[in-house]
Amino acid sequence: MGFWSVNRAHQSDIGGSTHGAYNPAATEIWQEGLRITPLKLYDAGELRDDVLKMVATNVRHPHDFMGDLRAMIGSARVGERRLQALLDEYGPKTVVGAVDEILDRAEKQARDCVRTWRDGVYRGESILDDDGHGVTDIWIRATVTKRGDALTVDLSDSHPQVPGFINSSFPNTMSAVHMAFAYLIDPRTPKNSGTFRPVKVVARQGTIVWPYPPAPVTLATNHCAQDIAEAIIRALAPACPARAIAGWGRRFRIAIKGVNPRTRRPFIWHMFHARPGGGACAEGDGWETAGEGQAAGGIKFGSVEVAETRFPLTFEHHEFRADSGGDGMHRGGVGAVLRLRMDVEEPAVANTAGDGVRHAPYGLLGGQDGLPHRYRLLSRGRRPRVLKTKEVGILVRPGDVFLVESSGGGGFGPPSKRPPETRARDLENGFVTRRGRAANSRRRRAQAAR
Repeated sequence: MGFWSVNRAHQSDIGGSTHGAYNPAATEIWQEGLRITPLKLYDAGELRDDVLKMVATNVRHPHDFMGDLRAMIGSARVGERRLQALLDEYGPKTVVGAVDEILDRAEKQARDCVRTWRDGVYRGESILDDDGHGVTDIWIRATVTKRGDALTVDLSDSHPQVPGFINSSFPNTMSAVHMAFAYLIDPRTPKNSGTFRPVKVVARQGTIVWPYPPAPVTLATNHCAQDIAEAIIRALAPACPARAIAGWGRRFRIAIKGVNPRTRRPFIWHMFHARPGGGACAEGDGWETAGEGQAAGGIKFGSVEVAETRFPLTFEHHEFRADSGGDGMHRGGVGAVLRLRMDVEEPAVANTAGDGVRHAPYGLLGGQDGLPHRYRLLSRGRRPRVLKTKEVGILVRPGDVFLVESSGGGGFGPPSKRPPETRARDLENGFVTRRGRAANSRRRRAQAAR
């Protein structure tokens, strides 16, 4: 057995046809960025300048890239030193044996949890808005067979692969399945390869979850990864209702490229603010502004102060979006409202990459759906422009304002079971308004009548 110290991180730019690493216009993988086969940056401890210069030449901001790369290298070296110290202290045989034991125990814990779920064949579906190239209502369908202490997840009936960049490579699809499984098992179980031994994945090539090359795939780590996980969780909710979670808000990123008038240097800024709400579960309400399904965030992620200091941005307004969480025995977490002004002196360019404007986060086991996203660009003297989920080359003029209303999470369980004192507290805290409470009451009466 060998050991590796690994760092996997984001870069603000990876080359390709447009800035910011996400290209909504891409219809083939070569338009998405620089592709590097396994290649040594260091050989026998010596830096290969030719490789480093080749990579740095193919990104838009080599100075920022070099800083990020050096941080990645440094962290990998720290990991190497710690692994070596472990081997020096205990010896290779003991360390390898401990690793095997950790994997085996994680597998046992996972199987023990699955064994408590009801056997059966379960089906779940999640729908994406579009691929940015005219294909809409793109489905992910999961048929999950639970027998004893194991699961088979069959994604073969998912939508055919699409022209846009939401196709998922098969390794990414495997990760999404494992992510869903990790959400459903005991949170105290370690997450490693042993944990996922009880899960078998079936997929069909030519579908969105396993496309033929050279399909574009850059957005797949968010969508359709989150949607794969959602389909599995929705399928298994009847088998393990105490562990299932309602829908979280989906990703909607804006990447802006321009020139900072204070420094006269070009910049690329990724919007990590105004995060959507988390889905509710059997244990309680969803987290407010928790971020999309794969990542925690919050209304203070990222920092407003740092963003305004480093970039030509003014956050005119940033607060919770009342009434956006789905009603239920447990309420979905609310999203956020953001007004972001561009303080540039010359036009900038923005791209969007996300989903969840047409299809809202789902309610579960009687809970209501959350509200979907709404994204607009406000320009003085012009009509507001509704932003699409996957759009490239949006012209942003000095003084333009992005108006972002992010989605709330889905509710869990019948709304009739939510205690009156909890509803009163929601109203007092501003997560729900009187108008929103009245609207939820009308929806509950309409559901009861049906």
